[in-house]
Amino acid sequence: MSSNSERRYDLDWLRVMAILLVLVFHVAMIYCSFGFHLKNNPTSRVFDYFIMFAHQWRMPLLLLISGAGTYFAAGKRSIGQIFRERNRRLLIPLIFSMLVIVPPQIYFERIANFTSYWDFYKTVFAFIPYPDGGSLSWHHMWFVLYLLLYSILALPLLSFLRKNSEGKFVNAMDKYFSGKWSFLSIVIFIVATQIILRPYFPEETHALIDDWAYFVQYGCYFLLGLLISSRENIWNNVEKRRRLHLITGIISVLFMWVMYAGLWEIVAKYIPNDTIQIIWEINEIITGVSWVLAISGYGKKYLNTKSAFLQYSNEGIYPFYILHQTVIIFIGYYFMQFSNSILGGFFTISLLSFIITVLIYILAVRPFNFMRFLFGMKPLKKAAAPELNVIASETSVN
Repeated sequence: MSSNSERRYDLDWLRVMAILLVLVFHVAMIYCSFGFHLKNNPTSRVFDYFIMFAHQWRMPLLLLISGAGTYFAAGKRSIGQIFRERNRRLLIPLIFSMLVIVPPQIYFERIANFTSYWDFYKTVFAFIPYPDGGSLSWHHMWFVLYLLLYSILALPLLSFLRKNSEGKFVNAMDKYFSGKWSFLSIVIFIVATQIILRPYFPEETHALIDDWAYFVQYGCYFLLGLLISSRENIWNNVEKRRRLHLITGIISVLFMWVMYAGLWEIVAKYIPNDTIQIIWEINEIITGVSWVLAISGYGKKYLNTKSAFLQYSNEGIYPFYILHQTVIIFIGYYFMQFSNSILGGFFTISLLSFIITVLIYILAVRPFNFMRFLFGMKPLKKAAAPELNVIASETSVN
């Protein structure tokens, strides 16, 4: 086991960088050909390649970090304390966002149907789910909902791991993950879950009730983060295998890009399209697992350093996540009224969205305890014991 005094700054850095990437990803969604709440005309296939690549690992990486952070931050707290903290830090911001932060996004999608924002906002309180005629949605906050459910479902396992940190199960995991290909064998487990579930839930909807295949797939990364954090040596093996995982990730994403560039149509002349689709989906899982492991390994190797910037950023990155997509859609809608430039629009919206989101946090969220409560932050008043922070910012090794 690791020392209690050591802090995993690499996980803090990765968390901050991953959420900043989410902002860039969502701006890129405006300019790619895949569906989004706001869409530029024209779009660019260059952004298609970026979206295909980043989509496979950006949220899985955050979930792995969240699983690790949940284990590290739990400390000696009881299961009841962890349950209450998870609800306060995740459920409150989720409800607040569904009623305040997310509705403007839906308004700009449907702005032609309403005379004003207030005319639209009344429809939210009909409590009819989006998109089937209703305006109540969690949109990008699906991640917070899923994380809340994963955290609650994992409580029995968390309790077991803490009580049996030197037991047979953890020792067996330690031995298993010492193998060269052990981490990549996680692909087999995830593929097995998708074979069972995707025939019934083929689309990634983030709506939970019809998203069980992807709910389980994403949950595997949270579970992996929880498990590998139970023994320091397993994390050391993630670092040790980082080059193998990176090479695997590069090969898998190149295959994805070549298929998208036109190889799919060529291969389809000889292989049934359903078979190609299965190969594509398995490769997506390989891409996700390998890049998450590679980034985690390189992070552990090179990013485990403390800084004042990291401490400040780590506190604000969760409110940043909550705010960013609404800001993007607001800026993007008005920017596209006078320009459909792809490259100029991408950089302009990205930069303005970052600046405005940070300013809202600094001026309207960070200074006020009531706002901090709504955004899942600790109060400003007297220093308290470390809490279970959201998306794994509490990363002291336990």
